[in-house]
Amino acid sequence: MKRYLSIIAAASLALGHHAFAADNDPVRIGVLNDSSGLYADLSGEGSAVAARMAVEEFGGELLGHKLEVVHADHQNKPDVASSIVRKWIDVDHVAMVADGGPSSIASAVQEIAREKKFVFTIAGGFASTLTGPACAATSFQFAPDTFALSSAPTKAAVAKGLDSWFFLTADYSFGHALDKDASAAVVAAGGKVLGHVFHPLNTPDFSSFLLQAQSAQPKVVGLANAGGDFSNALKQAQEFGLAQSGQHLVGFLVLHSDIQAIGLEAAQGLEFATATYWDVDDKTRAWSRDFMKRYRGKPPTMVQSLTYSGVLHWLKAAKAAGSLDGEKVAAKMHDMKVDDVFVHDAAIRPDGRVMEDLMMVQVKSPKESEYPFDDLKVTGHLESASTYRSLADGKCPLVQASR
Repeated sequence: MKRYLSIIAAASLALGHHAFAADNDPVRIGVLNDSSGLYADLSGEGSAVAARMAVEEFGGELLGHKLEVVHADHQNKPDVASSIVRKWIDVDHVAMVADGGPSSIASAVQEIAREKKFVFTIAGGFASTLTGPACAATSFQFAPDTFALSSAPTKAAVAKGLDSWFFLTADYSFGHALDKDASAAVVAAGGKVLGHVFHPLNTPDFSSFLLQAQSAQPKVVGLANAGGDFSNALKQAQEFGLAQSGQHLVGFLVLHSDIQAIGLEAAQGLEFATATYWDVDDKTRAWSRDFMKRYRGKPPTMVQSLTYSGVLHWLKAAKAAGSLDGEKVAAKMHDMKVDDVFVHDAAIRPDGRVMEDLMMVQVKSPKESEYPFDDLKVTGHLESASTYRSLADGKCPLVQASR
């Protein structure tokens, strides 16, 4: 009996907090995001499809147990997200959480990951604070952050003489982080910020905000928002004639689903940075065509493809660690480089920042597009070492403590 109990104890230690309720229980992966609101097209069920594709690529089993992906809609409410995740971890024995949705939700989930010590791979949260002051030992930011996404297009625009800016900003953690990082990049490049206006999340009418931007007479209006807010703001800015009056529009977090919603006629010429694009090479095209067969005939967005990357990297690390214990798997994730269809040979820093390279892309004109979803052309390559904020500047407590 003593020997039997010792075996059970050893198995429990190996599995950590996520012990199975029964021997035949699956290892569950939770995909949490907005499935019914303004971010549904860029994440939603598509992220769950991407996670299942990672599971299939891995072989469908981990540590002798079948793998299962569960998916929930947090409705863009941090309290709803927290309730879902606590039930997943405490009752449903979910082993890790992926995607997370916008930064306000990702921040709430990251706090639970800090408490419960499960792995959280962030694909939908872009705020640089997630690997800064709010960093957590078992949390990984696969999504490029607001610092990286803002610095490249901002520096390029100021270098062209577009040196006066006004920001139209979503009034929550992501928007504030993007506004702060982009403003700092403008000033560092020698430009000036003339003002800011903050709009509510998921607002249908941007007229009053765009009028404020016009009256400030900047050379550039920076759209520090995402998803449906970005699409609506850009379309309404075109209707207000901002571009025709000589003002330039710059987006920082632009996804392929946004371009589809806006249309090439209105979006043509827009330049931005991205970590992934479905049509880069034969491997991304093959994976994406498989994805399209499973999900509404649409190619993956950056959030969906990075959900795949995060889940696959966790699976590889859990197998290498021989454990589901969050801290043990997280340590192995740091030891291993992220390498898959979309992310190549990317190290992970102590603050949880996945150091994937980025691309500068430009939206094609309708005449340039030769086939469905042929919407972007790659115009430049951004090395991770020079794109992301330095470890010291991030002020992650984990980094500070290790020194």
